[in-house]
Amino acid sequence: MPDFHGMPVFELVYVIVNYGVGSKVLRKAKQHGITDCTVFQGRGTVSSKIAKFLSLYDERKEIILFGTDGKTAEHALVELNKEFQFEKPNHGIVFSTSACSIIGSEAKCEKNEEGRGENKSMYQVIMAIVNRGMAEEVIEAAEAAGSKGGTIINARGAGVKETKKVFNIEIEPEKEMVMILSKKDITENIVSSIREKLEIDKPGNGIIFVQDVNKVYGIYE
Repeated sequence: MPDFHGMPVFELVYVIVNYGVGSKVLRKAKQHGITDCTVFQGRGTVSSKIAKFLSLYDERKEIILFGTDGKTAEHALVELNKEFQFEKPNHGIVFSTSACSIIGSEAKCEKNEEGRGENKSMYQVIMAIVNRGMAEEVIEAAEAAGSKGGTIINARGAGVKETKKVFNIEIEPEKEMVMILSKKDITENIVSSIREKLEIDKPGNGIIFVQDVNKVYGIYE
């Protein structure tokens, strides 16, 4: 088993934009030192009543994920915000979280906690991975606990011809991943609501994990 103790902290940066904008984000990210990116397709769940909270109106989304050292991530977030103006409605969201390490990347960095500001502890991202068709129930449970919406990403388990288990979840069926940005003070309520409604504690029903958000652009209240 890999030993991550003492390894440098990296940043994971998520960019959620309307469908068709992802390629522009990729080009701009590469101009600012980002070498490896992954693009996912998803859909937004924000109703018109609360759309301003996440500034996302178009249902189809592209999610760009890249990992790099802290200084590069900090610079990229600022520059991407300048270019795509996430502070304006319907322009998207960009946020970063910390990871203990990136395996398979040449990026190297030193842990840097400076310059995070108030955003570091204000928000968290909740990730729920559930069986296909259950994502809407995740959103309903989250909204019942105060969430303003989320993004659904289609996925599937790695086992295609044979059933295996990871964290007691059968990975053969297709999956849906729900990404929810939450204020830290209501995260526990949202997680509890999802956990209860979808009976996450039962084997095969799903996984939930939470990460602190270091910096975010594009959220409005």
